[in-house]
Amino acid sequence: MLLPPTSADLDHSPLLIFYEITRACDLACQHCRACAQPRRHPHELTLAQGRALMAQLRQFPRPPLLVLTGGDPLKRDDVFDLVRYARDLGLTIAMTPSATSLVTAAALQRLRDAGLSRLAVSLDAVDAPTHDAFRGVPGSFARTLEIMAAARQLHLPLQVNTTISRRNVGQVDAVARMLAGQGIVLWSVFFLVPVGRGRAEPSIAPAEYEAVFARLWHHAKIQPFAIKTTEAHHYRRYVLQHPLPTPPRPGGPQAPLGVSDGRGVMFVSHTGQVFPSGFLPIECGRFPRDSVVDVYQRHPLFRQLRDPEALKGKCGRCEFRQICGGSRARAYAVHRDPLAEEPDCIYQPQAASTFAAMAT
Repeated sequence: MLLPPTSADLDHSPLLIFYEITRACDLACQHCRACAQPRRHPHELTLAQGRALMAQLRQFPRPPLLVLTGGDPLKRDDVFDLVRYARDLGLTIAMTPSATSLVTAAALQRLRDAGLSRLAVSLDAVDAPTHDAFRGVPGSFARTLEIMAAARQLHLPLQVNTTISRRNVGQVDAVARMLAGQGIVLWSVFFLVPVGRGRAEPSIAPAEYEAVFARLWHHAKIQPFAIKTTEAHHYRRYVLQHPLPTPPRPGGPQAPLGVSDGRGVMFVSHTGQVFPSGFLPIECGRFPRDSVVDVYQRHPLFRQLRDPEALKGKCGRCEFRQICGGSRARAYAVHRDPLAEEPDCIYQPQAASTFAAMAT
């Protein structure tokens, strides 16, 4: 059984590779990082190039989890071939389809049979009006619930992604309770980064993050699914500041490894651009001209993003920088500097802290 990755592992191998196989999508999500469009781009990586990319991932000392994303991956007819090829290579593969009519029970069965390990869907509210307004298409809330039911029938592991914004910040508890009966394995809670269409979406205030963190940590201890945050790395700091009175049960809540943009994460766009993450659009290479292994291991920006001592402002002074480090994507979006301090964290570093020992 493969042991969990260490910080040393993240220096040579990403934990997650996101491959945006297309930007085509029939939804119009208000926060879409990609500004997805109805039609496919004429210069998308071909099926052969996609396979070559997947084969290259096997060259990492520790092969990553591959996530097929978009746009909507099901806008490509060859997505089933891509999943099967990844499975045959021995890669673990997940997918984030859009909640449209393309996600039929038959399509899900084909994906499962081809080797898909996990399906991730987006659910941003407990009511249709809030969710559908966020996703830009009436009926997407009901369609999402139908897709989740179909995945459960197929025993396909299910993840739910929720993006926190001004629209739904008051629904965190309600969404958690709703998901408790949905048979999911992971609730991934995203926090807005002002990129793409997300620039116009109202985000929550820095102080409100702490209130959301409190609710997430509460539910992490009582719900039947795991909880992680995306682009809210300071949740890890919150967890360390609020330790459990007794050690967690095996598989229970715990402070996560310090994975972040470029540190355990890599993103390959539909045209082969290589970024530290989908939310940090600084091109560091282009596949197939450049090896994604070389880019991850050797590109100066990736190396800086993996060095907590390179961080600036209060993030560089923070005793939690090894396991947090702040959102490098949000720092770039706000300050135009990927090493600047996290703009949405209210914590002030301490000169000496008992938590420092816990973070090492």
